[in-house]
Amino acid sequence: MSPILVRPVREQLEHDRVIRLLQAKSRRKYDAGINPGAERNVPIGTGPQALYPDLVLASLDRGRKIEAVVEVETGESVNHLEALAEWAHFARLRPAFHLYVPSSMVEVARHLCEDNHIVVSEIWSYHGIGDDVRFTLVHKIKDSTPRPREAAPRAKEPVVAAPAKRPAPAKRPAKAAPPARPAKAVKAVKAAPKKKAAPKKPAKAQKRK
Repeated sequence: MSPILVRPVREQLEHDRVIRLLQAKSRRKYDAGINPGAERNVPIGTGPQALYPDLVLASLDRGRKIEAVVEVETGESVNHLEALAEWAHFARLRPAFHLYVPSSMVEVARHLCEDNHIVVSEIWSYHGIGDDVRFTLVHKIKDSTPRPREAAPRAKEPVVAAPAKRPAPAKRPAKAAPPARPAKAVKAVKAAPKKKAAPKKPAKAQKRK
């Protein structure tokens, strides 16, 4: 239960009005349940450890997963005791924690969160103009969901330098072939004139017997 057991009537009325305005504003995206004043309509958790934030924003899907819890503070309830008793517990829940404070108490809320290491997903300021209440986002942390780890790059295999090749021995310059000797002129050999065959002598007439 909040250390602020009894708020001034005027602040309590303003507190509950802001809660209902946020409920109406959130109905487009969420199933918004509220716990105004001393009401305990929508708990977070069960048993004696259950928590009752001012608003509980659940998804519109079948699972009704709780997306965020919202706590609305007034000028009197932005203090060290409230931060430790409620904000610190809401910040440890899985759903995002949204804190709404009067415009004049924004810096006080910031310092309380920093000094007590309370991580608030969003801090909103509000102020009334007549019957209208205006909300301004003054702080938002980056998405804290862990990103999938990228596959570690494979270590490059050490490149083994190839043994340096010995330089090939320089080739000796080939000896120049001796210049070809000019072919000797072949003397034309005159063909010897053919000898004329000697005329055959006439055979002697055989002697008649």
